[in-house]
Amino acid sequence: MQIKFLGAHNIESQDSRHVCLLIDDVLAIEAGALTSSLSFAAQQKLKAVLLTHQHCDHIRDIPALGMNFLLHENTIEVYSTQPVYEALAAHLLNGILYPNFMESPPEKPAIQFKTIVPGRSESIHGYSVLPLPVNHSVPTVGLQITSTDGKTAFYTSDTGPGLADCWRQISPDLLIIEVTALNKYNEFALQSGHLTPSLLQPELESFRNQKGYLPQVVTVHMNPLDEKGIKAEIDEVARAINTTIHLGYEGMRIEL
Repeated sequence: MQIKFLGAHNIESQDSRHVCLLIDDVLAIEAGALTSSLSFAAQQKLKAVLLTHQHCDHIRDIPALGMNFLLHENTIEVYSTQPVYEALAAHLLNGILYPNFMESPPEKPAIQFKTIVPGRSESIHGYSVLPLPVNHSVPTVGLQITSTDGKTAFYTSDTGPGLADCWRQISPDLLIIEVTALNKYNEFALQSGHLTPSLLQPELESFRNQKGYLPQVVTVHMNPLDEKGIKAEIDEVARAINTTIHLGYEGMRIEL
């Protein structure tokens, strides 16, 4: 399994993009930096896009992707929960901001939306996908992706503390976990459903206590304006629990 980080941050500039992952060139996770990161040819290689929740930085490129697939007379599958479908239909693909590519063209819609249910594993183009609820400000799922050779990655999406139930249900080789802000913003993180380095530490300790190991850990969704400080605080966490934690970045590639 090869994972490419198309985006790794929570705000956007010419040097930072919204969190977006590409698995083996065929499976995309999130769509906040999808069309801006991939050529038309690379987009047409996609077999499916998985969305974790309906916040704009996670779904923004779905209309552009739909338009591209419409003009290529092709269809892309989009998998997510019912609240994400409702948000797309009501607020983006509503015929006002963008055409409803889930219904257009009628004979072969550019987007085929398929609903996933938290806690229920799905087989998606040869990958086993397990969506699990996480603690965010809107209904959100983390995603465990397992390839045919048994390699497994878990992406938390946006989440606050309280991942113990997720840890019981997964055994990943790679953990991609959000860390949005500096420790001084702990109160904001708790209120909005995010993590800081100090909030990350007990989550990783909980994982190790339950599973007996820690997988490779990569953080995403960092605020790039504070990234140097976040890195310093994450390095302190890594030393405290005797592990290595990498910060994700645009263009990062991991082979499992």
